[in-house]
Amino acid sequence: MTLTLLHNPHCSTSVHALDRLEAAGHDVTVRKYLLKAERLDADELRALAGRLKGDPVDALIRRDKQYERLGLEADGLGVEEVVAILAEHPALLQRPILDDGEAAMIGRPRSRADDWAAAGRVA
Repeated sequence: MTLTLLHNPHCSTSVHALDRLEAAGHDVTVRKYLLKAERLDADELRALAGRLKGDPVDALIRRDKQYERLGLEADGLGVEEVVAILAEHPALLQRPILDDGEAAMIGRPRSRADDWAAAGRVA
């Protein structure tokens, strides 16, 4: 099973998740989704939404200043609306997200990273 971590190295929660996974000996593909070369395109975001546990709008960082500046109101949005927002504004993607190819989960609260490290997959 391949583990992919959608990672922001400037986010302490994301760094914690990567540290825990690596300390447990897991081989993790790190995708720094804010880098232009590593951004997720609309098709990848749509596929991720299909694997993501929880409501698709949970993938948006709603307490971000950019979210507020854009005047977004995500309650009730569907997958296509969330994909469109994230394709245009990748910094609004919640992080970290662990994707094991079958399921994906947002790594908040931090305790989820401990569960991931123990299980070697999305717990």
